[in-house]
Amino acid sequence: MASAVIECASATSTSVVAPGDAVLLVRNLRGNGSTDWTPPGGVVDDGEHVLDGLSREVAEETGLVVTGWSGLLYEVHAEAPQLGWDLRVEVHRASAVTGELAIGADPDGIVIGSAWADPGELVRLLDDAHPWVREPLVEWIRRRWDRPRRFSYRIDGSSLDDLTVTRRL
Repeated sequence: MASAVIECASATSTSVVAPGDAVLLVRNLRGNGSTDWTPPGGVVDDGEHVLDGLSREVAEETGLVVTGWSGLLYEVHAEAPQLGWDLRVEVHRASAVTGELAIGADPDGIVIGSAWADPGELVRLLDDAHPWVREPLVEWIRRRWDRPRRFSYRIDGSSLDDLTVTRRL
């Protein structure tokens, strides 16, 4: 897989797009026992270069190795004052990936599966994902813009089970 297109995000989210239109997603086991599909992801460590952190996260959760990056695709800002968090994500595009898809090296123990999803399947699998995860990725898959874009969300509510999410333009 020498000419893959990969996108990854710093802070708390990453995603991988393979040659053609397939997108790498991981299945996550949440604390309440539910599962969901998202792009692979995690936190870029203090002092770690963003692209090094993104490469590490992809390898930990999927077994794939990013061997080249080609630029920023989009940024996401999601502010949730009642939950006490302010999420900022950079999503980058990779130019090459090697390795075989695998599960089991996730140090957080959250990832329980992975799959390459075509655009139609991606939309279906991300149906239960939070809007700040789903919307930017689905829009990029459908439009493939050239210049980085920004997505901003306001999240109100005090529980992950009862959120009101508003996209800011």
